[in-house]
Amino acid sequence: MTVSKSTEDITEIDKRHIVHPWADFATAPSQGDLVISRGEGYHVYDSDGKKYLDGIAGMWCVNVGYGNREIAQAIAHQAEEMPYYTPFGAMTNPHAAELAKVLAELTPGDLNRVHFTNSGSTAVDSAVRFIHFYFNALGQPEKQVIISRTDSYHGSTYLTASLSGKAVDRTYFKYMTDIVHHVSGPNLFRRNKALSEDEYRQQLVDEFEQKILEVGPEKVACFIAEPIMGSGGVLIPPPGYHKAMKQVCEKYNILYILDEVVTAFGRLGEFFSAEAVWEIVPDIIVCAKGITSGYQPLGATIISDALFDQISGSNAPKDAYFTNGYTYSGHPVACAAALKNIEIIKRDKLCEHVKDVGPYFIEQLKTLERFDIIGEIRGNHLMACVECNISGNKTAAQEEDMATALIVDQFCDKAGLIIRPYEALLILSPPLIIDREGIDKLVSILAQSIERATEVVAEKYTLQAKCI
Repeated sequence: MTVSKSTEDITEIDKRHIVHPWADFATAPSQGDLVISRGEGYHVYDSDGKKYLDGIAGMWCVNVGYGNREIAQAIAHQAEEMPYYTPFGAMTNPHAAELAKVLAELTPGDLNRVHFTNSGSTAVDSAVRFIHFYFNALGQPEKQVIISRTDSYHGSTYLTASLSGKAVDRTYFKYMTDIVHHVSGPNLFRRNKALSEDEYRQQLVDEFEQKILEVGPEKVACFIAEPIMGSGGVLIPPPGYHKAMKQVCEKYNILYILDEVVTAFGRLGEFFSAEAVWEIVPDIIVCAKGITSGYQPLGATIISDALFDQISGSNAPKDAYFTNGYTYSGHPVACAAALKNIEIIKRDKLCEHVKDVGPYFIEQLKTLERFDIIGEIRGNHLMACVECNISGNKTAAQEEDMATALIVDQFCDKAGLIIRPYEALLILSPPLIIDREGIDKLVSILAQSIERATEVVAEKYTLQAKCI
């Protein structure tokens, strides 16, 4: 079916019929949306033909860029050969089996058991369900509590939304509070500056251990963490943080879930960052997004042999059916897309490319700290955040900081750059194929937009002296 309606027609249909993720219901019935109709490389085009540099890779995920014919052909071929068959019980398909093998080879340690899902949310949900199943099978049903962190994001199922710790995302929904607890997430920008980074790390670790003791170690099943907290503001932990948190988990027999939905498949210059960047081997890794570069929906929960072997085979309890999974788990078309995507990342040396251009990206962005409305610019390779801070308040973002971020975003949009505003944050995660020329263009547009926003907010707010 060919869609050939005008932009006005599309936006009217959209307003009438689509309920968008994270829609503002106060404006949703009347506000039109940007209609993105095609993409090429690290650019996308709207339905009127306007070209935008995609500074967010769709949603952290279009790692190999838009218009990749090889992936499109792999999808088409598999759809013709066999579009779908049930993954339940003892059924499988060649592409799911091969992808599981490839993921096992790419992940560290003994993370060799793959449970396929539809998304990052369902991958996290499945990881927690596996852990509950695991402790129940071992005769420890009291170990149910999951500890997560403030400013985290782990998904939008009932369980994963409850795990997520972004305060602004908690609105009129119901959240689980009996088995979900939160501790402070690392935020070096907002920390007490009297503390060194090492002291701050220890403060976070001590808080985590105290929470375990408060709840009771016999009740805590797992801790979940993003390596870098993505949509919470690209919050990078102090050195040694993940190793120290893992050591606390090991002390109290608590399992460690590393949520690599954003960071895996090259965004930090590695297929998986767990061991290569953070020097840990978690008990479970969850991934999605970059696994197919967004060409198909797919997620995976990757479990260690050490866990799986304790509750399977001769060690399995009576009637040990793992009744968790999805109609589209291991979908052959999605798995074909993932295999081709991984092949391209390896062949085109995209991880090496990210290691080359990533530091340049952060270095160029850092030059924007010269503007008075910017509080901090932080990032790691092709994952960055520009935090607006005209209020001078280092404890929490203020209304004027959030308004400033939206104004910068509006100027970027007009100039042909898509970024992701969230509260006082401007989040950036371009496709991994971006080159220095693209980075220079992105930073140039962002600089011009910040400069224009500075003029606008100066009339409305009193700019505070920078103190970084």
